[in-house]
Amino acid sequence: MGSWLEKRFQLNAFKTNIRTEILAGITTFVTMAYVLGTIPNMMGDAGLDRGVILTSMILLIIVTTVAMAFVTNRPFALAPGLGSVGIVVGMMANDGISPAITAGVIFWSGVIFVIISYVGLRDAVVKAIPASLKHAVSAGIGLFIALLGCKNAKLIVAVEGKNNLAWGDLASPVVMLALIGFVLILVTKTMKVPGYMIVSILITTLIGIPMGITKLPETLFTAPGNPFGNFLHIDLLGSLSFAYIPFLIALFVPDFFSTFGTALGVGAKAGYLDKDGNLPGIDRVFKVDAISTVVGSAFGMPCMTTYLESSAGVEAGGKTGLTAVSTSVCFAFMLLLTPIALMIPSAATAPALIIIGVGMMSSLRNIHFDDFTESFPAFICVAFTIFANNIANGICVALPVYLILKLASGRVREVPKAMYALIAVCILYFWTIV
Repeated sequence: MGSWLEKRFQLNAFKTNIRTEILAGITTFVTMAYVLGTIPNMMGDAGLDRGVILTSMILLIIVTTVAMAFVTNRPFALAPGLGSVGIVVGMMANDGISPAITAGVIFWSGVIFVIISYVGLRDAVVKAIPASLKHAVSAGIGLFIALLGCKNAKLIVAVEGKNNLAWGDLASPVVMLALIGFVLILVTKTMKVPGYMIVSILITTLIGIPMGITKLPETLFTAPGNPFGNFLHIDLLGSLSFAYIPFLIALFVPDFFSTFGTALGVGAKAGYLDKDGNLPGIDRVFKVDAISTVVGSAFGMPCMTTYLESSAGVEAGGKTGLTAVSTSVCFAFMLLLTPIALMIPSAATAPALIIIGVGMMSSLRNIHFDDFTESFPAFICVAFTIFANNIANGICVALPVYLILKLASGRVREVPKAMYALIAVCILYFWTIV
């Protein structure tokens, strides 16, 4: 088995081993296990069966993540994107769109992604984005992950009645537990403890029991629901109505750019990027991601996408697809052991996200800050990824700014022709928001 795994995943070439990859996969699973509770609840609030959503979601995570592992040999895990989940829930709950029509819109969004990935447009899109913005995407995602960790730890909260963030209750048990976990990760990382991240998360989870934060489950086992309850409940023709085009764009653009940004961000963390900030083999990542969305739509599942939490596995030493396979195995166990995964509090995983996010800021060193036409769009990309709370928003704001500065400085020849098409898509995206 060891020799087969070595041959299949090229462990020696990536200077890793089976033990490290497995621990990294478990780490990725622990940091993204929250999807087991959040997504079925969100979809359930829109009128769908929570048990059906949970089981079908787990199966889709397993299948798509294993596909990513074997096709790309990257440590990327997939799950329904929370942004697309929010859009889909809004379509059904707020706009009264039927689940069948909604599934059709998801399907066509995935089809567009597939076409772009398979007919060569993907290369034009990737090459059209300048290297400075590619590095900025990685840094923006780093801050996004760090902020997410701070929110999960209740260190940073939204001030009610005001449009700003502020310190949370620093004396609360949740914050105290997160700080304990933060110190544990710093110490174990510095001491180079093997599997330091998962060890710190598990210890923090145990400490949370007497603090009343870690809730012990009433039962360890749950019977999986019927995964085919929503299978092929889809209206492909009805969803082509012009009235649903804004929803189609709202699903496609964030899915495409989020996959692009996540692949670059996590790839940079793993040391995959070349001198131009490109990720070798990103076409295979796009293809798996796109097909996963199409397959997921058959189950009424929002866009399946590459997850930012994959960076936790990379931080833990994961380098190959074996990390993703290990994550999938963990999710497979959750078909029966969901209560155990849900026992891990956000305060235990939040410190890991903060550490990972801050580490991803190092990509900023590759940006030429002496060139305003390169540095300012990069800053805009990072800033609006945080301010607008979305990776795609940061990219969609930065691209028009980049073009304006190049035009104003008389350096329009530096702008690839394909970027004009991208900017048109960005404008159309903002039009759907307005």
